[in-house]
Amino acid sequence: MLSIFSDMIGKCMEIFMDDFSVFGESFDECLNHLQHVLEKCIEKKLVLSWEKSHFMVKEGVVLGHIVSERGLEVDRAKIDIISKMKPQNLVKQIRSFLGHAGYYKKFIQDFLKISKPLTMLLSKDVTFNFDEKCFESFSKIKRLLTEAPILQAPD
Repeated sequence: MLSIFSDMIGKCMEIFMDDFSVFGESFDECLNHLQHVLEKCIEKKLVLSWEKSHFMVKEGVVLGHIVSERGLEVDRAKIDIISKMKPQNLVKQIRSFLGHAGYYKKFIQDFLKISKPLTMLLSKDVTFNFDEKCFESFSKIKRLLTEAPILQAPD
């Protein structure tokens, strides 16, 4: 992808792995850039997934974040899932919660320290005991994930 579109990256498109976004200052400019990108796809015999293709949108979800002219924002759908979670009582549920929360761990100072009581429940040969420390850890992570600001736009 990088070699195919090297002359367009940063000017009219951005690429992440096998996904790309085409942009422009105006509708006509976007159409023009899109035409060039699609022509290059045809020329290089790239196949696009039409189910995953979205055209002329003002915002989109990329890696769990909403990207728009406002900058980066958290995808509220992901946070809503976490905010509705109840304290967990099974190893599988704790693992799921930490998986959801872990997606944003880089935005939570001392995440590993805060989540340690929950992480300890996942250790092998440990009796599952969701005690007060676990409840405090669970509640604090939920609070930190659901209160703004979680993300800050890059400088």
